[in-house]
Amino acid sequence: MTGAEIILQALVDQGVEVIFGYPGGAVLPIYDAIFKQNRLRHILVRHEQGAVHAAEGYARSTGKPGVVLVTSGPGATNAVTGLTDALMDSIPVVCLTGQVATHMIGNDAFQEADTVGITRPCTKHNYLVKDVNDLARVMHEAFYVATTGRPGPVLVDLPKDITLMPGPYVPPEAVQRRSYRPQVEGDKERIRAAVELMRGAKKPVFYTGGGIINSGPKAAKLLHQLVHATDFPITTTLLGLGGFPGTDRHALGMLGMHGTYEANMAMHDCDVMIAIGARFDDRITGRLNAFSPGSKKIHIDIDPSSINKSVPVDVPIVGDASRVLEEMLAQWKKEKSASDRDALDKWWAQIDRWRARDCLKYRQDDKIIKPQYALERLYAATRARDDVYITTEVGQHQMWAAQFFKFDRPNHWMTSGGLGTMGYGLPAALGVQVAHPDALVVDIAGEASILMNIQELSTITQYRLPVKVFILNNRYMGMVRQWQEMLHGGRYAESYMDSLPDFVKLAEAFGAMGLRATKPSELDKTIEKMLNHPGAVVCDIAVDPAENCFPMVPSGAAHNEMILGADGETMPLPKVSDEGLTLV
Repeated sequence: MTGAEIILQALVDQGVEVIFGYPGGAVLPIYDAIFKQNRLRHILVRHEQGAVHAAEGYARSTGKPGVVLVTSGPGATNAVTGLTDALMDSIPVVCLTGQVATHMIGNDAFQEADTVGITRPCTKHNYLVKDVNDLARVMHEAFYVATTGRPGPVLVDLPKDITLMPGPYVPPEAVQRRSYRPQVEGDKERIRAAVELMRGAKKPVFYTGGGIINSGPKAAKLLHQLVHATDFPITTTLLGLGGFPGTDRHALGMLGMHGTYEANMAMHDCDVMIAIGARFDDRITGRLNAFSPGSKKIHIDIDPSSINKSVPVDVPIVGDASRVLEEMLAQWKKEKSASDRDALDKWWAQIDRWRARDCLKYRQDDKIIKPQYALERLYAATRARDDVYITTEVGQHQMWAAQFFKFDRPNHWMTSGGLGTMGYGLPAALGVQVAHPDALVVDIAGEASILMNIQELSTITQYRLPVKVFILNNRYMGMVRQWQEMLHGGRYAESYMDSLPDFVKLAEAFGAMGLRATKPSELDKTIEKMLNHPGAVVCDIAVDPAENCFPMVPSGAAHNEMILGADGETMPLPKVSDEGLTLV
């Protein structure tokens, strides 16, 4: 077999069905091999960043690794943003990059780049294959590393001469792995200590993240059982939405910078916090020295480097979420653990008082569409369906989507969390639709973010993918404008989006349907048309340009220092220096 044929055989044996890619000189032998077979489907994107985001969407919605194929030099460097996004959000992606021939490496050859050096900080692991005899082993290892432990992107750099050479093929079961064996079973004594701490809790709260979803559907089921067995409240990170049903009475909603009032106040005032598959990032914790100051903290994570990295914890448990939750639930039942019912009733009464503040309220009139209203109407129109997958771009619309959509199942919510990548949503929706051709896939977008990778509308048209794009068009980089209003004296430096295209005509130019709504009275009919159209749709919703996203925990503030919403009910804003840059 040639190197190219070895690569494709390895992909087939790893269960790969789809590759997202863009050809170039260094990978032509691989593309020639793709042309000669019909076991793998190739999706031709219009930009390599789009290829990685599409693979992320595919991976997030299926639980399988996404696969990317790009050429050397600019093909590889264009993929860097997507690889970093996948690393930050723990998404399993295998990226195959072309490279100049081995004897040309280091000679500044045409379209040469030090891909391994460039991508070392933004991948979980990477390889440069210099011997065709290593190729099959490296391919299988790449999938193992990408999907085992804390998932992440793995890159395999492939010199052109390696893809042309004949070499041996080794099946996956023949590869011996001498290192990297992540711990999946949690320490039973620590789990017992955690259960004991939970049993004595007066004001407990579960804090769960994307690790629940990465662990698989079993973890989400076990979490649901444990929450109901304990009757503890639960709050979820942006990436953890859907890991626990958002419509369940125990769910407090998302927490953090734009989380709900009840979620943030519960995190601040709790006495026992059970963190599962979450990493205490800065958008969740706020000011570290004021983060949940009186609580004992239990932290369950498969990545040992995440434990005690930002926040010291009392009971650290390294292991896979589903394995640990299974043992934790068994011990809770075995020891006939019971919560302190009187204390728990008082805690729920306090939570109900916080919920009564209705922190997501807003004012809608009959003149201009509020973005919150647009998303409420979209959610109302789609909530009865089981096959709805939501992707987002990045900005205010992303936070509003997280606030107003209630996800009851894992793997139905795809967004860029850690890196906050504008341009993520459209190619991610493309990847989701490829994985679920008959499902309803909606990219909730902003007019600024959608333009980052708008070219992928061409891919969507080519493959007849019925992706729906729902643009909340406020003519601003909304989140940037909001921060400029609140922290920089209303100096809107370069945040107004001038010279925007006519999105209806733009959609039609790409072969999609274009729709527009400018009044609240037009919204429901426009959404209905979008959902009933069998093909791709771009829906341009003109929303209030001055609307801000609340609640908000300002950067450098504590959870109980929130700014609330429409009625001007706010905590004092942090003061800023004259330069408007540093919180003082």
